[in-house]
Amino acid sequence: MSASDPLRVRWLGRVRYEEAAALQRALHAERAGDYLLLLEHPPVYTLGVRTRPEHLLASVASSGAGVVRADRGGDVTYHGPGQLVGYPVLDVPSGPGSIPRYVHTIEQLVIDVLCDIGLVTGRLEGYPGVWAGHDGPDPRKICAIGVRVDRGRSLHGFALNVTTDLSMFGHIVPCGIADKAVTSLSAEGVAVSLKEVVDAVCRRAGTGFAFGGAERELDRQDVAFTQAQGARPGRSRSDEEAAQARPSDRHLAVAGVDLSHAVLLRERKPDFLRAPMRLGGEVLGLRSTLKGLGLATVCEEAGCPNLSECWADGTATFMINGERCTRACGFCLVDTRRPLPPDPGEPARVAAAVEAMGLAHAVVTTVARDDLADGGAGGVVATIEAIRAHCPGTAVEVLISDCKGEESALGAIFAARPDVLNHNVETVSRLQRAARPSASYARSLAVLARAKQARLTTKSSIMVGLGETIGEVRSTLADLRSVGVDIVTIGQYLRPSAGHLPVARWWTPAELRGLAADGLAMGLSHVEASPLTRSSYHARQAAIAARSGSLVTAGGERP
Repeated sequence: MSASDPLRVRWLGRVRYEEAAALQRALHAERAGDYLLLLEHPPVYTLGVRTRPEHLLASVASSGAGVVRADRGGDVTYHGPGQLVGYPVLDVPSGPGSIPRYVHTIEQLVIDVLCDIGLVTGRLEGYPGVWAGHDGPDPRKICAIGVRVDRGRSLHGFALNVTTDLSMFGHIVPCGIADKAVTSLSAEGVAVSLKEVVDAVCRRAGTGFAFGGAERELDRQDVAFTQAQGARPGRSRSDEEAAQARPSDRHLAVAGVDLSHAVLLRERKPDFLRAPMRLGGEVLGLRSTLKGLGLATVCEEAGCPNLSECWADGTATFMINGERCTRACGFCLVDTRRPLPPDPGEPARVAAAVEAMGLAHAVVTTVARDDLADGGAGGVVATIEAIRAHCPGTAVEVLISDCKGEESALGAIFAARPDVLNHNVETVSRLQRAARPSASYARSLAVLARAKQARLTTKSSIMVGLGETIGEVRSTLADLRSVGVDIVTIGQYLRPSAGHLPVARWWTPAELRGLAADGLAMGLSHVEASPLTRSSYHARQAAIAARSGSLVTAGGERP
């Protein structure tokens, strides 16, 4: 990438190590932009390529932390809450000594950040990383560094202890160094939140990763910080307001969304959002077929505005694994009561409906089933196989949940080779916690990254109207492109009921056409964007366009 391109800085919150690794690998492989991922991990010990077995002490089994092998340099280290982890995934200047120079660049960035915060640190001869007390008799490591550079592009990075539980380092020989202590900002007497350290890193990143050139422009996007990470509480409310506020609304307020001008539920929608309802013979016949087979469609369950158009066209999106979801996303109308056990006959009935309807492209979505060990992956696989057995010429698109990021569950779906693998990121990073508190922006990107690594055609969807900015949506499109997503749909959020998230504003058709053009310019194969676009709208046309490599603008019109 050119040094004039922005450095995309992403604060991702707490992310499992394996998911962060999958995300890094995708960003590395696609080479669609330079990134600095900032996050914290749940407790985990990572083993670098030079880890000696004796450096993992016997007591690690009782620590409660996982153990993961990593392809970075260095020895064993610990990651956990209160530690800021930075993963620069960017093009590194080549030439003799390039990797030591790159390590030096990261060290200097951290040294400068800590100086800004109020702690003087430095290097220790012969020991990579950043050290407090580096010029005295008692050096203490405050930041570990372990990198990998492959084909001129970096992976992994630094781990800076802010308020980390230092006792967790007692179960290992940290970085293979037995005679030197580990410290943190809080242990050094510097009272600072994780958010303040993230802000300090961002102030330095444009210069720190300029590699001798002009300061780089930053494209910074954050998931909402928690109060433990240093988020400021939302605006003060009266006792009555606080009692009436839904948790999702409180999350929106923390994320900076002003609800004082939200669209009222009773307010008349613009004409471009008023989809005609056509209940002709085709629609009624399809409804009868589906009811007779005991099947649910997301068209009905989620109140899709395109139901008449799609059903009149002889298409529908089947919803499997039951009609009840284990998650309560703030935008979704699907039933959230306790789910029933999976129905083993459901895949065959879906296949029978696909056959009866003569579909060339079948779309299958699933409720989230966090109550099941595999997150419902088995039902997805069985349905793909049943459709293929009954209708071998039908393309199968699946819209899946994140399966809690479990690699085995996702791997089973990928191995079934759906023609399109759809997983929705839903909204911009800042609003994730409000819109879907049981999911994660980083996890969704990692699911899509893993699907692309499995050589599947990938797809995702964005809602607009929750309080996001145009810049944030463009950044989300860039993130999707950077993990290899092929197809993106963008549509206006419509509030299903007074119990759901409010609509912050209506996006115009012209604005959505502009976003489609932005996505195409980034290299996405197909962007479907209009006020009434939903995940499965024009799904067959989008899949054909993605496979042929043609670019399609908003509404399916060719440029």
